[in-house]
Amino acid sequence: MTRLTFSFLLALGLMVAVRLWLSVRQTRAVGAGAGAVPGPFAHLIEVADHAKACQYVQDKLALGRLELLVDAVVLWALTLGGGLNALDTLFASPPWSPLLGGVMVLASLMLLMSLIGLPFSLWTTFKIEAHYGFNRQTPGLYVADLIRALLLSALLGLPLISLVLWLMASAGDWWWLYAWGVWVAFGLILSAAYPRYLAPLFNKFEPLPSGDLRTRLEHLVASCGFNAEGLYVMDGSKRSSHGNAYFTGVGRTKRIVLFDTLVERLEAGELEAVLAHELGHFRLNHVRTRLLTGFATSLAGFAALGWLGHQTAFYQGLGVTVPSNHAALALFTLVLPVYLFALGPLSAWWSRRDEYAADRYAATHADGKALASALVKLYRDNASTLTPDPLYSAWHDSHPAALARINALARMNG
Repeated sequence: MTRLTFSFLLALGLMVAVRLWLSVRQTRAVGAGAGAVPGPFAHLIEVADHAKACQYVQDKLALGRLELLVDAVVLWALTLGGGLNALDTLFASPPWSPLLGGVMVLASLMLLMSLIGLPFSLWTTFKIEAHYGFNRQTPGLYVADLIRALLLSALLGLPLISLVLWLMASAGDWWWLYAWGVWVAFGLILSAAYPRYLAPLFNKFEPLPSGDLRTRLEHLVASCGFNAEGLYVMDGSKRSSHGNAYFTGVGRTKRIVLFDTLVERLEAGELEAVLAHELGHFRLNHVRTRLLTGFATSLAGFAALGWLGHQTAFYQGLGVTVPSNHAALALFTLVLPVYLFALGPLSAWWSRRDEYAADRYAATHADGKALASALVKLYRDNASTLTPDPLYSAWHDSHPAALARINALARMNG
């Protein structure tokens, strides 16, 4: 056993153990709080509904633990278990050229991972989400979405993979820098194209109808200095009763999108406050900072891959007998999350800090009490946990715990 093999098995074992431990802690914390609704939520959420929401969260956690174990076994099977070697053998001989064979190995790997995850997606959608009244997606729509997603992944992903593998083979020692440039350009082009050309393949987007709500939101957007292509309502209700709002696009293609379920449930002042929160992320440069951080970390990742691709121990330590460019890319993609798991608390803390800052921005540019009211409704309607385990939340949650966030808004509102 090489040092890399040992470190990989140790890291994988620790990741699984910690995630299982945190999941069990979260399950117990949610269950312990099921008997009473926390104070700020008591006037809107019945105890029975709160208990049902707790069970919903626990069911998702239980399925997540099973999926975690399956993913760990699959990861071992693909690396040390010889899975990548088997795919290499399958596509190593004519009529496959080295480049085309590498593309087929990576495409087969992605398809295999999707198929393994499919039963969990089906169970989540048609068992858990349906049981608790959230799913509105028909089997036909689910299959249509799946086919569209696969075709889109192939049309966009296969050329990108081919170009990266070609650069690895032809561009010399600095291939990783060129590949990073391609990755950044691809991401920016995709972000610009998504609102107009990709998202409409899955949902309908209609301009927010004229009226008081639109007038209020357009005035808010203008006062915050945000240049958007428009305000749109998305038919999210055809798949789920969950509500949401988000920004999409870059440059002139930026759009503000509201789920129709959100528009139906929130009052005009609450929607204005929610939008002010999202605008806060823009005005406080959270979006730009994360984009630049993503560019920097991806550059570091490509540089690391450029070095690892020349290290025989990298392949041997992770179960690949014949080094190749596509094997290096596959191993790096599969194994990196195992080692980065330890950075979860830092990433979650950074995200929660930004959420608090966006709340403060919203409280000064809209009605802070309306934001608190909107959040309470969203927690209720989405069956979010109101009593999370502190350690689980610190490691996983990108948003502050419900009670902490509402209390912080109460302090802002005086």
